[in-house]
Amino acid sequence: MEPRLVGPGPYRATRLWNETIELFREGMPLRRHRSLFKNHECCFKASEAVDWLHELLRCNQNFGPEVTRNQTIQLLKKFLKNHVIEDIKGRWGKEDFEDDNHLYRFPPSSPLKPYPTRPPYRKEVIKIPDWNVPEAGTSQEHIPVKPLMMNSEIWFKRHSIAIGEVPACRLVHHQELTQANIEEIWKSMTLSHLQKVLGLDSVDEVLDTKLVNPKHIIHNVYNVNKQGIVILEDKTKELPHWVLSAMKCLANWPSCSDLKQPTYIGFERDVFKTIANYYGQMKEPLLTFHLFDVFVSVLGLLQKNKKAIEALRVSCLLLPPENRKKLQLLMKMMARISFNKDLPPLCDTAGTRTLMVQAFSHCILCSRDEVDLDELLAAKLVTFLMDNCQEILNVPSSLQTVIEEHVVHLRRVQIKYADSDTDTTFPAPSFYCQISTDEFEYQRVTGSQEPLAALLEEITMNKEISVKDKKKKLKQFQKSYPDVYKERFPTPESEAVLFPEKNKQKPQLLMWALKKPFQPFQRTRSFRM
Repeated sequence: MEPRLVGPGPYRATRLWNETIELFREGMPLRRHRSLFKNHECCFKASEAVDWLHELLRCNQNFGPEVTRNQTIQLLKKFLKNHVIEDIKGRWGKEDFEDDNHLYRFPPSSPLKPYPTRPPYRKEVIKIPDWNVPEAGTSQEHIPVKPLMMNSEIWFKRHSIAIGEVPACRLVHHQELTQANIEEIWKSMTLSHLQKVLGLDSVDEVLDTKLVNPKHIIHNVYNVNKQGIVILEDKTKELPHWVLSAMKCLANWPSCSDLKQPTYIGFERDVFKTIANYYGQMKEPLLTFHLFDVFVSVLGLLQKNKKAIEALRVSCLLLPPENRKKLQLLMKMMARISFNKDLPPLCDTAGTRTLMVQAFSHCILCSRDEVDLDELLAAKLVTFLMDNCQEILNVPSSLQTVIEEHVVHLRRVQIKYADSDTDTTFPAPSFYCQISTDEFEYQRVTGSQEPLAALLEEITMNKEISVKDKKKKLKQFQKSYPDVYKERFPTPESEAVLFPEKNKQKPQLLMWALKKPFQPFQRTRSFRM
């Protein structure tokens, strides 16, 4: 069985767990070992298991070469606790696994992680309410109407109103969007975009959409400073000042503005431990438990760099604002420390970059379930975040623009034509007030006649159509809308000005052209007196 790339989709972490167990059981070399004067068949040493599994994980494209030996040991501890392996005496669950010469074996059958059952997902993430239908008890007669401006080409080509070929149309006055409506739109369109980027049939496969708070999305988009860092309204959720000062100290090393210069060797290591301890004491990871499957699915896109970045940008918008801000500050510090050559080594056994991943992976991403590969998956995700934090943790401007334009569109008044896929929209008034019956009648008449008058004027002034076609269209218009036509051309003279008659005068002929050619003299009969 060869390792294969597990793409995004439901239960990706479970699939990776089960596949790793199957690969381990199938490929791990088993042989005879002697312990305490007794031979044991089909078993392996703990150190041999670490060596073999570490190489398997490093060569597996789902995990990559960044997997450390310590992470492999942590995974084998989970295997022992969940009876994937047992010692030669059949003990498991309470025994701790160490990288030594203790002997272990596989049980007759290693338990695979069952796939959780979820209710059937919907094809549509969230259905936005239909604001085309007015609420009961409301009247559309109290809404002032602005005229619709259309050019003649589109008007005649699509609707042919003057010819009488247009089916019935209606003016749709959208209800005013409430804050709850706008929040639903932001949530629905954000999740739909995430679903498209991940290539899923439904985002419900990896996420319980009921747990997504649209207020978090809107806050993360609009409440940011010039650097793109989230601004929190509740100041009690901010990072403690001493933690923020410590992070600034290491990020700007050796120029520390908030702290005085160190006076003892190892000061920078103590500052780093302070930061790591604070983040390590959090009860829930920054990417939250309920978004674990979403970020694990994004890991399946790392082969496609741009798609992975876009998926992470959208996914991070779903975080609570305080989590997003802590993540932004932490990732910026980690990226700066990793590339700071002036900073002394923070650990004797690991490089600075490796130390960053090991120290903060668990507080960024982890699973609520112990039967998982969260250490390996978190390390891979944190490495990618650290390399692309500037781009990932900024607001996706393209998504913001699309949603804002959609909200503006829904706020427009529309003219809907029967059997027509497209709507003609024009801006809705900025206010609504009750008007009298006479004023409403005036608005109704002017609101329908003004666009027709503008259309008639455009036909009249259009120089690109022939005189014959112009006369034909004007005649059709006069037949369908005589009142509008009569107002523009009250008298026949005003209409005649549009088509001046051309004087068809023949050019004067020259006198010599009228004369006959020279003929010889002929004698004619004369009258005698």
